[in-house]
Amino acid sequence: MVEQQTWMVERADEVKQDVAKIVASSVAWDLHHRLQLIDALERLCLDHLFEDDINAALTQIRTVNLTDCDLHTVAMWFYLLRKHGHRVSPDVFVRFKDQEGSFLANNPVELLSLYNAAHLGTHGEIILDEAVVFTRTHLEAILPSLEGSLAHEIKCALEIPLPRRVRIYESKYYVSTLEKDVTVHDTVLQLAKLNSNIMQLRHQQELEIITRWWKGLEIESKLPFARDRVVECYFWIVGVYFEPCQSRGRIILTMMIAIIGIFDDIFDSYGTMEECELLTNCVERWDTKFGDGLPECMKHALGKFFDSYEAMDHELARDEKYRMAYLKNFTIDLIRGYNKEVKMREEGYIPRTVNEHLQVSLRTGACHLLACASFVGMDDIATKDSFDWVSTMPKIVKDLCIILRLLDDLQSYEREQLTPHVASTIKSYMKEHNVSIQIARKKIEELKEDTWKDFNHEWLNPDNGVPRQLLESIFNMTRTMEFMYNQDDNFTNCQNLKDTIHLLFCGALCYLLLVQTIPTNKVCCLMPREGSPYQPAPCSALSCTIFCYFSHCVFGVY
Repeated sequence: MVEQQTWMVERADEVKQDVAKIVASSVAWDLHHRLQLIDALERLCLDHLFEDDINAALTQIRTVNLTDCDLHTVAMWFYLLRKHGHRVSPDVFVRFKDQEGSFLANNPVELLSLYNAAHLGTHGEIILDEAVVFTRTHLEAILPSLEGSLAHEIKCALEIPLPRRVRIYESKYYVSTLEKDVTVHDTVLQLAKLNSNIMQLRHQQELEIITRWWKGLEIESKLPFARDRVVECYFWIVGVYFEPCQSRGRIILTMMIAIIGIFDDIFDSYGTMEECELLTNCVERWDTKFGDGLPECMKHALGKFFDSYEAMDHELARDEKYRMAYLKNFTIDLIRGYNKEVKMREEGYIPRTVNEHLQVSLRTGACHLLACASFVGMDDIATKDSFDWVSTMPKIVKDLCIILRLLDDLQSYEREQLTPHVASTIKSYMKEHNVSIQIARKKIEELKEDTWKDFNHEWLNPDNGVPRQLLESIFNMTRTMEFMYNQDDNFTNCQNLKDTIHLLFCGALCYLLLVQTIPTNKVCCLMPREGSPYQPAPCSALSCTIFCYFSHCVFGVY
């Protein structure tokens, strides 16, 4: 395994130089093909390897003359520039409207490009609002008559528009799709395959660390009421940052989201109001000795909670340890919020307005804590000023929290009515406006879309003191929320994730690529595992361990 990984890294470095030459030569290409190259690099998750080149190209492209460009090219230009934080004007679409107000989109590709671009709009950009309505209506109408990769892309976009999708979850699909695209250079695809395998091996190694830590928590035996979701937690966090250089950050952030899940289950479905009050007191004092009245399972969870924080602290250098104080403060804030919701649930209290509801619930979604935690494992790009900034609950973080809360309520409302549960924003809207559940759901969906416009505004008008890489992690986290709550609560109903998890961490691409490109004497341990229902699976000692863990926790088989 080590020999194969070394070979792939060395080969990837060689191919990267060839792709760098292609990127450099693209300066002489026409705008459409330059945009296609950048888009391909990003969809294949190669953009971090050419970050400076892409940023320089976009800065130059921003001022080009679009007069002779078709709608597809203009929409790609708008999408890529706004995606990278350039606030370009939506007036570029005015000339594509006719006298009746319809858009002059001549084919499904133009409709799709405009649809995706328009979802990077902010409040007051009427032409983008009109574009969303127009393109969605037409895409829904033509989808039944389409097939192949275009039909797949339109279906995915109608579920989650491209600016809100998580690239790493789709990257392997795009490798196979772009292989059929004659405009994508074979060298780019070769690098994409090598890079995908290198990342897959890295992610498997990190999963071994995470699963070892998780098994040490003894969740199954000591906390049987808690959701056993460590693989899903890691998968979630890979969507926040997938790059190899973010290994420490992924491990710490996965530990945090897994811990949050345990405490969410304690407060949500296990602890009494008195026990939750006592547990909150222990966390506020950051000491287990005040938990004498707790059930043994909650004492166990509390002890493992503090042990895990010490483990995270151990991963930080001496000049980084100040970061844990911020994490501690956010954690205390979250637990207080959980405790407040328990009291609301037990009292049957329904907040009178959505705004009143969000004063508590935007925090109990834990996104403010996760935003802070996403900085903890980063390198020195995350400074004390960055932690001071995120501690103020800046608007972009608040928007993230609201989007998660509304998504969660939209997908969990019916299930949560089956058991005692804190009232959702849907209930509060029904109470505030005296309307039916159907109308309330529609209005909460509209509020989510409005919050996305707020989020886009913050993305395009950032605080200049905050590095773009930190904002990108917050944007990616918001994207993962859309994925996790797409048509269902996919974290709770984790069977919905099994195919994507399997493809990302145990997929066939690794085996196929190595058979094709590594000398025969180097193919030694990546053959399909005999008898596995999910063939082919990597079967090194490490990968088999992880695959068996997947089979037990995710796929429900041994």
